[in-house]
Amino acid sequence: MIDFKKFEKYSKAGPRYTSYPTAPEFSEDFKENDLIKLYKSQDDNRPLSLYIHIPFCRSACYFCGCNVIYTSKEEKKVRYIEYFKKELQILKKYLNTKRQVIQMHFGGGTPTFLSPEQLDDVMTSIKDIFTNFASDAEISCEVDPRFFTKEHMQVLKKNGCNRISFGVQDLDEKVQKTIHRIQPFELTKSVIDIARQAGIKSINVDLIYGLPFQTQETFHKTTTKILELNIDRLAVFNYGHVPWVKKTMRKFDEDSFCTPAEKLNIFKDTVDNFTNNGYEMVGMDHFARPDDELFKAIKKGELHRNFQGYTTKGGTDLIGIGLTSIGNGVDYYAQNYKELKTYEEALDKGSLPVFKGYILSDEDILRQNVIMELMSNFSLNITKLEKTFSIDFFKHFKVEVKELDEFIDAKLLTITKEKIQVSQTGTMLIRNIVMPFDEYLKKLPEDKRRFSKTV
Repeated sequence: MIDFKKFEKYSKAGPRYTSYPTAPEFSEDFKENDLIKLYKSQDDNRPLSLYIHIPFCRSACYFCGCNVIYTSKEEKKVRYIEYFKKELQILKKYLNTKRQVIQMHFGGGTPTFLSPEQLDDVMTSIKDIFTNFASDAEISCEVDPRFFTKEHMQVLKKNGCNRISFGVQDLDEKVQKTIHRIQPFELTKSVIDIARQAGIKSINVDLIYGLPFQTQETFHKTTTKILELNIDRLAVFNYGHVPWVKKTMRKFDEDSFCTPAEKLNIFKDTVDNFTNNGYEMVGMDHFARPDDELFKAIKKGELHRNFQGYTTKGGTDLIGIGLTSIGNGVDYYAQNYKELKTYEEALDKGSLPVFKGYILSDEDILRQNVIMELMSNFSLNITKLEKTFSIDFFKHFKVEVKELDEFIDAKLLTITKEKIQVSQTGTMLIRNIVMPFDEYLKKLPEDKRRFSKTV
């Protein structure tokens, strides 16, 4: 039995590292012209990955940290689709949209809050602009089971969707009431059955640990019940409490949260429950069967991480389309406007709706490589890194390696001349382990770090 009490000291504010540098470093000094130059200089042989943001939800789930617009008005959805199509047309002016697309992901919000006809319109519009989808392209969609029908499934299937991720979070009735998301197990099962019957071979379920009133016992019941569904992949996210960003999170009584040690025990129990039932841990919060391509990738040290989570599709330029979406290339990040008004104003002028972004330095790219490798594969091939970047790792990162000593002493990782290897327990604290390599974080005093807790 691991004594997680001694790891409570690691419960501190820290990034999730879906990017490096992280989003707080993005600047409004990055303009549309910067992105246009980057688009025009990109390698036409480099494939594309598309992220499509549909921002609408009918009501608030209090745990949610996403950029969402709550509405039941049909005209808002119709208007958004019109402007979304404008963005596609403008993109076509500056980006080679004949490049091969190997991945497309619909996120939100609730993509299936659009009617089946509207969803079909959006997907058709995308394929009218991006005309070169690979025959084996990964096309995925996030789905709220409360807004999903057979007609939605038919549209997704018709347009090549082959992966679906269902949001569940927790099955406990008290937790569901507290987070304002009532979703019976039978409803979740019924929509998964719809996807299975349509021939979807890769289904994911999202869960969240650390929500109000969760205990190890109640969450164990949730994970055990989910196992009955024979899901292909599972994602179990650490709830990020950021009430200064999301007002809905202020509705939670913070006394209802478990302690960091209890939270780690919940996650350890979840890891045990899934791994004892045929799954393997992939990255810091995903689980897959040993024959899944995610698991095969981590075994080869080829797993990648981006804004959509873990993927086997590396070496792409990610194009974010829609309100607040983020894209990135080899040496940049770019984010669209977060407010509908400014998003629409830009498009009405015929401009890309660029809100902010960041151009990476050589040092940023080096540190990005280190952080993302550790976050994705729980190991770092030092020999390969030194050769790729022409550095002496232990000289270049002398201070950072010294900061890792405490993790070595705690048996959370080992370091040799050739490799950093994170232990199984260390994977639960991977955000803490990579933080020493974050130059920007070091410049911020702890009381200025506006991130969720790592534990």
